[in-house]
Amino acid sequence: MVAALRSLAMRLLKALGLLFVGFYAGLLAAAALVKRALPSRGDAESDEVALVAIFGGIEFASRAQAFRGGSMLAWYGGVAVDLREATLAPDAKLVASALFGGVAIKVPPGWRIDYTARGLAGGVAVDAPEPDDPDAPTLVVDATAGFGGVAIKAETADAGES
Repeated sequence: MVAALRSLAMRLLKALGLLFVGFYAGLLAAAALVKRALPSRGDAESDEVALVAIFGGIEFASRAQAFRGGSMLAWYGGVAVDLREATLAPDAKLVASALFGGVAIKVPPGWRIDYTARGLAGGVAVDAPEPDDPDAPTLVVDATAGFGGVAIKAETADAGES
């Protein structure tokens, strides 16, 4: 009886091990496909960006004269974006998604941040005081965090790296 239970337990452990290896291999394959299908687009002068960080990281600083927004995806990776030198266009919108990763966005203190946040075992943090100016430029952010995080922080350009 004990030998039969031991044999059953070993088969169960082997099956679970194979399931885990298969799941991980599937994640790697999916990440490779997504990375190939969704390459990052945009440079420091671009008005719209599409940043994709899968199993890696991206540091991006914008100097756009009419930044309209774009999208950011961090999947087992990270995206760090500095918009403090960008000029915001009307109706600017960013879609930031973090899946087992993180997105960090720095904005100048004079911007208004209007955001929608969704999280599953993750979170969205916005540290940007409401500006006194009713005509302040407004950045709309649609943030989704699954087992990761999206952070938006207002910071002056001379505050240095934090």
